[in-house]
Amino acid sequence: MKRIVAFSEAVSDWAARVSAVILGAMTVLILLEILLWNTLEKTTLVADEYSAYGLATIIFMGGGYCLKEKGHIRITLVLSLLPEKLARIITFLATVVTTIFMAYLWWYLLMMVMATVRYDSTSGTLTNTPLWIPQSLMLIGAGCFLLQFVGTSIKTFIAIKTGEEVV
Repeated sequence: MKRIVAFSEAVSDWAARVSAVILGAMTVLILLEILLWNTLEKTTLVADEYSAYGLATIIFMGGGYCLKEKGHIRITLVLSLLPEKLARIITFLATVVTTIFMAYLWWYLLMMVMATVRYDSTSGTLTNTPLWIPQSLMLIGAGCFLLQFVGTSIKTFIAIKTGEEVV
């Protein structure tokens, strides 16, 4: 079980690095767009579209790392009023329910990508970007996020058994 947790955390670290690179590329693209427009009154024609794709990607890619580092919003007031064992059990149940929801979301993202490939869908812009490309990046990010939820569910289960801190 601890190997699965370690693997999920390594994947989350990797996805966070990819997310950071995409964020850097988005920044360069937007700065280039601003520079071109303000100096030459020209445009890249892709800055808005590709930045939107990048944003969707970094949200999913960075989600697992944020979960691993306990960066998501949690309501701890109620948990702090409960006995430790009960707080651990509630945290475990909440994590499992969220893992199931994330698996459901991942499945529907997969169906979306498959439909996009089947119908050869492209963006409605001048670039005609094949939509399976940005959607696949979202799907990979959602998969990394799901994997981190599985790892976190295991960690919360271990916390119930061992009495460790609630994650």
